[in-house]
Amino acid sequence: MLPAAPSDALLELARAHGVATEFVDWKGAHTVIGDAALRSVLTALGVDVVSEESITTALADVEDRPWRRTLPATVVCREGWTPWIHAHVPHGGAISLTVELEDGSTRDVPQVERWVHPRVVDGRELGEATFELPGDLPTGWHRLVARLDQPAVLDGSEISTLVVTPSRLELPEVLRHGGVTGLMTQIYQVRSAGSWGVGDLADLGDLASWAATDLGAEFVLINPLHAAEPVAPMEDSPYLPATRRFVNPIYLRVEDIPELVRLDETGRARVAELAASAQALNTADTIDRDAAWTAKREALGLVHAVELEGRRARDFDRFREREGDGLATFAAWCALAERHGLPWSQWPAEYHDPSNPAVAEFTATQQELVGFHMWLQWLLDRQLGEVQREAKDAGMSLGVIHDLAVGVHPRGADSWGLADALARGVTVGAPPDQFNQLGQNWSQPPWHPERLAELGYAPFRDMVRTVLRDSGGIRVDHVIGLFRLWWIPEGLTPADGTYVTYDHEALIGILCLEAQRAGAVVIGEDLGVVPAITRDYLQERGVLGTSILWFENTDDAPTPPEAYRELCLSSVTTHDLPPTAGFLTLEHVDIRERLGLLTRPVEEERAHEEQSIARLRDALVARGWLEPGAGLPSVIEAMHRWLGHTPSALRAISLADVVGDRRAINQPGTDAEYPNWNLPLTGPDGTPVSFEQVTESELAAVLFRATAGD
Repeated sequence: MLPAAPSDALLELARAHGVATEFVDWKGAHTVIGDAALRSVLTALGVDVVSEESITTALADVEDRPWRRTLPATVVCREGWTPWIHAHVPHGGAISLTVELEDGSTRDVPQVERWVHPRVVDGRELGEATFELPGDLPTGWHRLVARLDQPAVLDGSEISTLVVTPSRLELPEVLRHGGVTGLMTQIYQVRSAGSWGVGDLADLGDLASWAATDLGAEFVLINPLHAAEPVAPMEDSPYLPATRRFVNPIYLRVEDIPELVRLDETGRARVAELAASAQALNTADTIDRDAAWTAKREALGLVHAVELEGRRARDFDRFREREGDGLATFAAWCALAERHGLPWSQWPAEYHDPSNPAVAEFTATQQELVGFHMWLQWLLDRQLGEVQREAKDAGMSLGVIHDLAVGVHPRGADSWGLADALARGVTVGAPPDQFNQLGQNWSQPPWHPERLAELGYAPFRDMVRTVLRDSGGIRVDHVIGLFRLWWIPEGLTPADGTYVTYDHEALIGILCLEAQRAGAVVIGEDLGVVPAITRDYLQERGVLGTSILWFENTDDAPTPPEAYRELCLSSVTTHDLPPTAGFLTLEHVDIRERLGLLTRPVEEERAHEEQSIARLRDALVARGWLEPGAGLPSVIEAMHRWLGHTPSALRAISLADVVGDRRAINQPGTDAEYPNWNLPLTGPDGTPVSFEQVTESELAAVLFRATAGD
């Protein structure tokens, strides 16, 4: 039985709210979105679609909604632009408009001679006044303030957020004169003798220093460090965090906390015992985050008991003041999780809403525990800053480039503390594509586009600002999500979702503004089904794209390296594929066959991939970079030589390739079926490799020389 077709009114309503009613899939097929999916997505947006009458009412509301506000909630424009601002007042009323700049100064906004017919909304006759913003406003976060001679159309709507963003994010100086090479890795995989079962910030600092000094690396790109749950079980995926604003304290190096030396003898002995038990995890075949965190949590609790003194105490106070309510809310969630477990939906009802007075009462009685979680974030901020300083001191021009996940865990801190900014009843994912032929469901609640604007984009700004602090750049996973996201209604499959659009001018603009202030580069992961116009827009704004050698093909042949984009991060592989040695031996086909993720016979899939590899080999031979019939190490070196002849601004070498690893760290479309994000670095034989062994790798220098074009 065919699914019900949506009515014309429903289609119109969906389009009015930025919900796609059709799209072109990865095979080029035109696909129409069904009635059920459209109704579910509109409901998640807060639109009443239970009947045709409610749909008609909702359509009328689309036209009336802007008139219900004196000013739009947020105005985002580029420097030099002179957009018109439409203000709504009781008909016949007078209004003036002022810009309050973030430096405290003010500017008057001139009114434009423009007649608009009055409109009756909710029984009130309203008029519209038009103002033109000056074109010389500085970039930054400002306010629009309207002054009326009559009560505002809606209380509070006479004040609006104004964000002036850079027209283009200029590249750091080092990238204006040719490309640079660096490493990329999942840092938790990089376990040293001092690690507590999980690679940490001290390991990251050592990795950056070694890569800069011995290899000439200019950056190290790492996985998201976003915070996970403070209690077991801890989510393994760094791309499904509890929050994207704060950092996972599992990455702290306890021994680098200055207060440790002031712990009493009994306390120091206990920390040493905990360190020894956690370091025993370093040789395990899989990463056990829960065991590592259990040991580290106890040790951190002991060190926290040592009172901060002098400048350290003052620095902690400044950190808490800077991070404000966001830090307090996150710390409260962590404390509630420790006392009541997770998910938070099972807490006593009075704790479900962070604004409930019961939450304030809880934090007042649990100041020590709440303060502990604030302290952890301060330590992370200090250690991350030190890592970046070490990287720069060792010679890196960019240093650490952080990764920003697409979204957050549906039962995490942000789903609790930022509930007003998220949509419910849907999750984020991706439609079927070549490598994930059943589609993907990432189990993440998406930003609610309209509510985000109503909040002045503050949650997005605060998140981006934190990730950019003490970094050389930010990689935005699935950057197309700032233009549109694939929403999947609860109970439906990834193939049954649809796209919802976002104000990309606002989101990309804010991203560029915060990156400009941080002196950082922005990389958009624009793989998969991405319209060409989107890539053009990102290039216009100075945002780098992403190219993976395996995905770059032209007319059934590898795209010549000279034809790669300049404004781009290029690499041979990525974390959603096996390392290069594994890909060349068809590890990605074997995994998907084993897990039942193929939509065509395995023989056909294997033949297709073998043909692609053969074409690449032929191209490498034709360039003179590979001998016919050469073995695996020579092919991997030649592939990196291909990378080295691209004009890409950034060229990244996977640390997994440096050690000859073959196992995929993640298999998209799976959960418990595969040990995603739990595999340490291993050699070709599957034996775990320590950071100390990484530094002895002869292949590292070989791949760097090849990628440098030597």
